[in-house]
Amino acid sequence: MLVTFKTSAYSDITMFGMAAVSLLKLMGQSGNVPGAILAADVPQALKTLHEGLAKLEAEELNPGAASAPEDTQGSFDDDEEEAPVALHTRAGPLISLLEAAAEARENVLWDN
Repeated sequence: MLVTFKTSAYSDITMFGMAAVSLLKLMGQSGNVPGAILAADVPQALKTLHEGLAKLEAEELNPGAASAPEDTQGSFDDDEEEAPVALHTRAGPLISLLEAAAEARENVLWDN
């Protein structure tokens, strides 16, 4: 599944469903597709997303975290498969879209 985020203040952003749903949940949304955020709620969603991503990064850096980085990296062979892209990296385009929508006071919609 692909999810496309839309606002009139920025170009559309399309991402894989699992990453999109994870980011929606970090924004304080239900994760349901389709969905929307009213213009008045976009700044809070952006703030909540930043906080959620910061928390995830802190957990990844904590060596006592439930899933150690060695476990996930050890299953990838450099010649055959690349390591997955981190969620905070995938969030970049969505953050830009949310910032533009907040500045222009526009709604944000998403669907598949």
